[in-house]
Amino acid sequence: MFSILDMFKIGVGPSSSHTVGPMCAAHAFASSLRETGLIDRVARVRTVLYGSLSLTGMGHGTDRAAVAGLEGNLPDTVDTDHVLTIRETCERTGTLRLAGVRDIAFDYGHDVVFDLWRRLAAHPNGMRFEAYDETGEKVDEQVWYSIGGGFIRRGGVDDPMIGIHDRPPAGTAFADEEEPSTVGFGPHVPYDFASGDELIAICRREGLSIADVVWSNETAMRPADEVRAELLHVWRTMRACVANGCSSTQDVLPGGLDVPRRAPRMYRRLSSGGDMLARDRRRIDATLEDSDAAWVNLFALAVNEENAGGGRIVTAPTNGSAGIIPAVLHYYWHFVPSADEDGVVRFLLTAGAIGYLFKRNASISGAEVGCQGEVGSACSMAAGGLCAVMGGTPEQVENAAEIGIEHNLGLTCDPVGGLVQIPCIERNAMAANTAINAVRMAMLGDGSHIVTLDQAIKTMKDTGEDMMAKYKETSKGGLAVNVVEC
Repeated sequence: MFSILDMFKIGVGPSSSHTVGPMCAAHAFASSLRETGLIDRVARVRTVLYGSLSLTGMGHGTDRAAVAGLEGNLPDTVDTDHVLTIRETCERTGTLRLAGVRDIAFDYGHDVVFDLWRRLAAHPNGMRFEAYDETGEKVDEQVWYSIGGGFIRRGGVDDPMIGIHDRPPAGTAFADEEEPSTVGFGPHVPYDFASGDELIAICRREGLSIADVVWSNETAMRPADEVRAELLHVWRTMRACVANGCSSTQDVLPGGLDVPRRAPRMYRRLSSGGDMLARDRRRIDATLEDSDAAWVNLFALAVNEENAGGGRIVTAPTNGSAGIIPAVLHYYWHFVPSADEDGVVRFLLTAGAIGYLFKRNASISGAEVGCQGEVGSACSMAAGGLCAVMGGTPEQVENAAEIGIEHNLGLTCDPVGGLVQIPCIERNAMAANTAINAVRMAMLGDGSHIVTLDQAIKTMKDTGEDMMAKYKETSKGGLAVNVVEC
């Protein structure tokens, strides 16, 4: 059963699909070995990364994340410093502590394989885990997919393989399924919906806001105080991430591109008139119509630089787009005089509902539909959330969300060097301000508009399917090949 809270996972950078997902999949594999009792027979494990995971996996830290998962770590609790040095540790010791309970021999360069020429047809982010005993006999084998936003899905060991740039044969990809996603609320919620039109119809019929609808669903699955506590924990983690990004003493981001951290210097310059983050109150000299976009840029840059450095972030809905929702939420918190924690909860509930529609009816995976599925969906979510707390009607919220995605359609995912740095970091800042501008436009209208959110989401899906593979998180096209000096 799907929960809106699933759209906001607390994890580790730099990528939800290439770091968080593989860590979770490797953890699931190692856990199954322990739970079935097979772990006592295991003498060696092997991980094979396919498709986008192989082409950009080194820059995204996919290999390190998978090994950390095999050790029994999960993204929300793993020591981020350990992940950054895990290869050196394994190469020094020649061992791996499988599932945290059994030491086995581990040859990092041999037991982690980047298959640069093949991919699994079902999804570009596929991986295979194999366990062997002392005689070399295979003990277990599992195929997993990282389908975006830290979500994972188990496949079959005989799932078809294709060439790295081939189009999947009809009927072999997850996108070909009649139900585009396994996501659904289930039968035990009061307001099940599968589209934006259905959601707006519920709001009109019941006289509820989008946040009210989602709150009813969430509290049908768990206690209300637990839902609120988890949402506020997400908010506190976002605030800590912004603060860490603004105060970092790291001059240059890791990875070899020598990208400088800009947030600390920008923060010192903008806060020369007073430390905004240090005081828990809102500015009273700014309103939605007269904002300081520089602060929004700062908030987004701070988060995405933390993400690029492998720090603790909130996947919202992906790591590559993790700065947009926190930036817009910080804008609400510091620039809207009426902002409070109730508003933060409403913001996240509304944004989560919009993210659910993207995940259910299209994709939030850059490897599947390009960056429009990451930055575009986050921009749409942030716009909807902000519109809701600014007093927008459900129709205006839907309008703002539609504007947010419509003007990100066709956005490619071409990370330079396979790193979540160029153009990802600046792109988050631009999208955060786009989200705020979308709210301005929606709030100046009555909610009526020609293009619906559902139509825009379908267009995003269709565009992603038509997009050449080299523009979908492979680092084989766009800026990734034209920034030759890098």
